Amino acid sequence: MSERKTIYLCLAHMSEDGVEQKYVKEAFDTNWVVPLGPNVNGFEADLEAFVGADKKVVALSAGTAAVHLALLACGIGPGDEVLVQSFTFCASSHPITYLGATPVFVDSEKETWNMDPALLEKAIKDRISKTGKKPKAIVPVALYGMPYDCEKIMEIANRYDIPVVEDAAEGFGSKFDGQMLGTFGKFGVLSFNGNKMITTSGGGALICADAESKNNIMWYATQARDAYPYYQHSAIGYNYRMSNICAGIGRGQMTVAQAHIDHHKHVQALYEELLADVPGVEIHRQPADPRYDSNFWLCTITLDPSLRIQGQENSYKEVIKTAVGGAAGVIQAVDSATTDCQPNDNVEALRVFMLEKKVEARPVWKPMHKQPVYADAPAYVNGVSEEIFKVGMCLPAGPCVTDEDVKYIVECIKEAIVK
Repeated sequence: MSERKTIYLCLAHMSEDGVEQKYVKEAFDTNWVVPLGPNVNGFEADLEAFVGADKKVVALSAGTAAVHLALLACGIGPGDEVLVQSFTFCASSHPITYLGATPVFVDSEKETWNMDPALLEKAIKDRISKTGKKPKAIVPVALYGMPYDCEKIMEIANRYDIPVVEDAAEGFGSKFDGQMLGTFGKFGVLSFNGNKMITTSGGGALICADAESKNNIMWYATQARDAYPYYQHSAIGYNYRMSNICAGIGRGQMTVAQAHIDHHKHVQALYEELLADVPGVEIHRQPADPRYDSNFWLCTITLDPSLRIQGQENSYKEVIKTAVGGAAGVIQAVDSATTDCQPNDNVEALRVFMLEKKVEARPVWKPMHKQPVYADAPAYVNGVSEEIFKVGMCLPAGPCVTDEDVKYIVECIKEAIVK
């Protein structure tokens, strides 16, 4: 019997007919190996047609760059505050600090795990009371593809006249009341990292309201050059444009985008069916409200704290020495295996057990207000994200995950549980 493949959390998958290679080859053949060109223009046009709502799109080097430029376009600068969802990846909040502003973290509501509208309004009122001015922007996040309550959040934002930058990096193709995420606010952020719904190997995009807004973002993304026959700059710009090579991959990926979304929804439905009778394991579902239409970028579960997992007695006994899962780059060595906010022992035990079974599973995002780098940042919390972080785990859901893989993953979970 051949050795079992490793089942990764979410891995990019190319189109069956290799159309990505066609566009990349054209880029080389025509010598458009630069951060502009026909593929960039074509990819942006494809994205504009996909998101609809008469929006314009700028293709960029990363989703993080998209957040940065959106905040810049909202006038964020030193001394300003930006309200941002705490339960998210750091790319939602780090760009706020790039601009010298302060992130103000807002906790989640239980149903979607996304920004709590009631807590959002409380934070706005309190910041006005404490600082004498309104926060300059609101950044809700589509956590694991799940739509946030766009209706309530936009109503609050409009009432206080605060622009919204939607972080839909994980929500490509997710909808609320039939409308694509990323098209509700002033700007919408998309990501095409190697683990997203579609990929350009690395890259992102910013959804803009109109052509004028798009041109302004493109100006900043290409070093903010003024209209002279030589290089003159009246503002600080950035080298954030997507390359023609990466955009070629993206054009090919757009031909399978809906198929990828449909596959993720199918995998979620299969998990829901197979985990229905597993005691102590609960799969996170989208609200029964028909307006919510998640792409289920990742499928997530929670473990009852009383559930016992094989090897649980050894959890957090050794310091991690390498990056967990698909984390890239260099990690900084630490002295302790534990922190004051971490997943429960049974969650960590299940992660290790699944890894031994060649299944990549990871904890959910650690709330930003519990990150050491943001220890001094204001935060409006209700305990929801911290509680989910203790019990939550992500399961594989990408295009390469087959029905048989899902069945195997569920069987491994059952095997891990101590009867």
